[in-house]
Amino acid sequence: MRANHAKRRLQAGEPSIGTWLSIPSPESAEFLGRLPFDWLTVDAEHNPVDIRTLAQMFAAIGSGGTAPMVRIPWNEPENFKRVLDAGAWGIVVPMVNSREEAEMAVEAARYYPMGNRSVGGGRHALSFNTGGKTYYENANENTLLVLQIEHIDGVNNIDEIMSVPGFDATFIGPNDLAASMGLGLGVSLESDIPELVDAIKTIRETAKAHGIAPGIHTSGPEGLKQRLAEGFQYCALASEMKFMLEGLTNAIKETGWQSSELANIDSAVAGEAVRY
Repeated sequence: MRANHAKRRLQAGEPSIGTWLSIPSPESAEFLGRLPFDWLTVDAEHNPVDIRTLAQMFAAIGSGGTAPMVRIPWNEPENFKRVLDAGAWGIVVPMVNSREEAEMAVEAARYYPMGNRSVGGGRHALSFNTGGKTYYENANENTLLVLQIEHIDGVNNIDEIMSVPGFDATFIGPNDLAASMGLGLGVSLESDIPELVDAIKTIRETAKAHGIAPGIHTSGPEGLKQRLAEGFQYCALASEMKFMLEGLTNAIKETGWQSSELANIDSAVAGEAVRY
């Protein structure tokens, strides 16, 4: 059975780097799966992607040796069961704000005796290049479970959340966190707003104190280097959509050409289309 190298790196106290996939495309995922990332997370929370496309994307990502991850739409048992059975190696759970919600996520992601994940399916074992019996025996220790702290309620309950056994990492969504604190929408992922900086530090330090790998989303290479220097481990380098739009926008600017049909469109649209 293939071991989940991303989870092993976090357990060893090392950084584990990946990026977000916003485009529901197995072909795109296959190309990105050949890049030297530890993992790729398909964002099924904010993007129009169905379960069959997710299964195809997981297969495409895993074929290149990268760990296929997914952010589910919400902390509901059905969401966990379907994506794990479809071949995901791990799950990012959005908006975990309490100990009870953290316990719900662990129960849904783990087989007995750690949880109550339903037994069935076959694509999950294939994703790890093994058979059903071996998969069931090793799934709990190879499934990477990441809880997102992206609301001030989660910060206020952070010690209780981090004390729940059975999950591996936490992941900060700075945009939603800032919004929940009344700091505005679309705040920079590396904002220096004092209240946000303090909240992020609280999450990071509490996670480390409990032996949980701290993670966060970054806007690009400089942001990633900053967060790694601060002690974060599970870090997302923006998204494929952001880099695609930025790259093409910059290329068009270099040509000096602009379609007259687009002359009245704000030049910032492409850069703002995806916050991360």
